[in-house]
Amino acid sequence: MPEKQLGFHIDQASCIGCFTCQIACKDKNDLEVGQLWRRVVEMAGGGYVEEGNTVRSNVFAYYIPVSCNHCADPPCVRNCPTGALYKREKDGLVLLNQDRCIGCQYCVWSCPYNAPQFNPATGKVGKCNFCVDLLEQGKDPVCVSACPMRALHWGPIDELKQKYGGVDLIRGLPDPKLTGPSLLVTPHRDAIK
Repeated sequence: MPEKQLGFHIDQASCIGCFTCQIACKDKNDLEVGQLWRRVVEMAGGGYVEEGNTVRSNVFAYYIPVSCNHCADPPCVRNCPTGALYKREKDGLVLLNQDRCIGCQYCVWSCPYNAPQFNPATGKVGKCNFCVDLLEQGKDPVCVSACPMRALHWGPIDELKQKYGGVDLIRGLPDPKLTGPSLLVTPHRDAIK
């Protein structure tokens, strides 16, 4: 158990799907085409319901910014044959030692969030590292600081729970029982299953 588990909070009512967090992450990490360590997923559904002589809309759309959730029980770490992926004791971050990665992609296949990304150019995997270089400088992760709507927050997951509340299961995300994600969501009104 880490000393303090860092995690993310997403306020879906504030997220407008602008992709700024995704672009900032891609730029900071100089990612190749097709590589996204944070991506914004749109969830849409509903339709139109006839009620007598009228038609009522129940159409909805909301966004989920998704990255590595630095899970309590990360299958990527469990399934990495070289130990390249590990969970850091002091803050619970799931990090990747590039020197030990052999590009087998077991982590890619085992992560229900599609967080680890294989890079064909290097033959290795990359993933969100919570911007540990920025954290060491006392700065926010780039996805958080770039969000114009301030929909993304970070910190110790216990403090995020106290400050924002939220849930870890919404329509569009895998069952949290699979991994124990360090993620809280203040859900959009249509996001609850």
